[in-house]
Amino acid sequence: MTANTGDRAAAEELRTRIAAELDSGRARSVGLTLEALDEAELVTQHSPLMSPLVWDLAHVGNYEEQWLLRTAAGGAALRPDIDVLYDAFENPRAERVSLPLLSPREAEDYNARVRDRVLDSLDRAALDSDDPLLGSGFVYHMVIQHEHQHDETMLATHQLRRGDPALQDPPAPPAPPAFTGPGEVLVEAGPFTMGTTADPWAYDNERPAHTVDLPPFWIDTRAVTNGRYLEFVADGGYDDPRWWSERGWDWRTRSGKRTPAFWDRDGAGTWLRHRLGRVEPLPMDEPVQHVSFHEAEAYARWAGKRLPTEAEWEKAARFDAATGESRRFPWGAEEPGAGHANLGQRLLRPTPAGTYPAGAAPCGALQMLGDVWEWTSSDFTGYPGFTAFPYREYSEVFFDGDYKVLRGGSWATHPTAVRATFRNWDHPVRRQIFSGFRCARDAGGDGGGGRR
Repeated sequence: MTANTGDRAAAEELRTRIAAELDSGRARSVGLTLEALDEAELVTQHSPLMSPLVWDLAHVGNYEEQWLLRTAAGGAALRPDIDVLYDAFENPRAERVSLPLLSPREAEDYNARVRDRVLDSLDRAALDSDDPLLGSGFVYHMVIQHEHQHDETMLATHQLRRGDPALQDPPAPPAPPAFTGPGEVLVEAGPFTMGTTADPWAYDNERPAHTVDLPPFWIDTRAVTNGRYLEFVADGGYDDPRWWSERGWDWRTRSGKRTPAFWDRDGAGTWLRHRLGRVEPLPMDEPVQHVSFHEAEAYARWAGKRLPTEAEWEKAARFDAATGESRRFPWGAEEPGAGHANLGQRLLRPTPAGTYPAGAAPCGALQMLGDVWEWTSSDFTGYPGFTAFPYREYSEVFFDGDYKVLRGGSWATHPTAVRATFRNWDHPVRRQIFSGFRCARDAGGDGGGGRR
């Protein structure tokens, strides 16, 4: 096989995967909207924190039109008149319900017309070119991930809506064996490569790869569970300002919160949770989710620990001390499978902490991808040498603002939209996202005088 023949075969293989991933993402979007709810529910704003679901549905099509049809393929615009309606920066979420949006069926028709033209142009796309937008399929990967990110946002909207469940709950897998490993693992001192330069799916904020040298630290083998977090609640953690930062305590007192979001208690004192229209006993062995950064930080201080920095989290997740290499995923280069992590809406909930030994990080930490996003102590900003690409509004406009970094993805995150370098960010008060955390502490110390 000649080099040119090999290049053409690789480009065709990539083209086939892109088409399949585009179809998979759209099927998921439709399953969360048109197949799940009636028109009245789709056009309703279920929370001022979220868009009406019909806005998300048409937005993913408009984003695809702008980047894959107009920019990548150089095609004529289908609906330039709606660009401003679906511009996330022009229209805050709380105001989108008042816009003259496409109806659900109009959005479905528009998305289908965009997709037909995109797939036709994909056959001619120069995926083997040196163009940074087209080469290795970057712009297609960007659009695929964008739709899946909105699908996760749609799931957060489903969590906030009232009424009966709209999504079928997959059967729970068999309970894993009880976890018997250590509660925390040591990550030795030394440098590692953080971020990436070569990953064709990576966003600009994951780039460039750079060396970070860290002192030794301990990190929890598992995310903090509902049961462990309940100990903090029972110990009066929400009423003791010792455990809270000044900003965190201000949020706690102003908000009046006393538990994670969606927790409840019945008349007999049994702890319950509300999950996608269901009310069920609080599962003590699952990672806690729907906690803000402030709550995670307070728990960590109460436990005598702290939240990991973003660099610590990434080193624990991917650095292989035996080879000196930083892996793409905690377990290696193999793309996420059902035995590695709880991703992709395979389940509508986290799995028990300590599951997925096949997905363990080199240091021994478990479930660093999937189940719940994990808060870190780091502010969101660019890496040394950062360059915005292909537009400032994806990352750069959020730098140095009021955002904390989350890592690792959740049960709602699609495998194509997460890797050990992927960076998420949100305001420290946010709780509607599928967020949890694990703790860390300095090596050689107790981490700070908490109760545990």
